[in-house]
This record gives sequence, structure tokens and C-alpha cells, in this order.
Amino acid sequence: MLKIKSITTLLAFAAVSSAMLASGAQAAAPAGTAAGYGNSVAADTYGRQITISPQTKWVNVTDGETVKFDVNGKTFAWNVDTFSNDTVFDLAKIAPAGIEVNNVRVYVAPNPLYFN
Repeated sequence: MLKIKSITTLLAFAAVSSAMLASGAQAAAPAGTAAGYGNSVAADTYGRQITISPQTKWVNVTDGETVKFDVNGKTFAWNVDTFSNDTVFDLAKIAPAGIEVNNVRVYVAPNPLYFN
């Protein structure tokens, strides 16, 4: 009787443990914050520079690309890394404090290197 109780307890523990591990294995969903669009990088590590003028309404980038944005003489570099279903966002979402960007959309093309 004691052996059956021990095995039952062990199996119950294993089931609960595996359920807890499985629930933590889900990918994070886009949150709409700057982190969902990539990350800031050192200003000298960019591959391409885009100048934003008052007439600029949109820019095109490729997922995985590192871009230096020049907004009225103030610059910042960004490595674009978006979720596959999140391909358009406002540049203001990633611009650092002190760099004002109004009504400029970023269109992100898929990177063929990311395809399986």
C-alpha cells in the first residue's frame, strides 16, 4: 500500500511540474513598446543612414537592419528586430527622449535570411 501511495505521489508531482514548465514556454507577444521593434545600438555601428526631414512621412527598413536616423542634426542608431506580424510602427516609439519625430511611419520588410 505504501509503495502505491509513493508512486501516485511521484506521478502527481511529475504531472504538475511538466504543466508548469509547458506554460512558461510560450513566446512573448508584441507589447507596442520600443523593445518590440528592436534595440538601440552604438551610433557608429549602423549600416545605413536615413535623414528625417519635416516632409518625411515614412521610411523603409529591413528586419535585422541597423539604421542611423538623423532628425534635425540629432542622431540615434537602431537595430530593427520586429515580430513577423508587426511590420509598421511610428518612428516616435523608438526615438530617444529629446528627439522629436512627428507622424513618420517605419515600414519593415521581411529579411530573407530569417526564413527557414
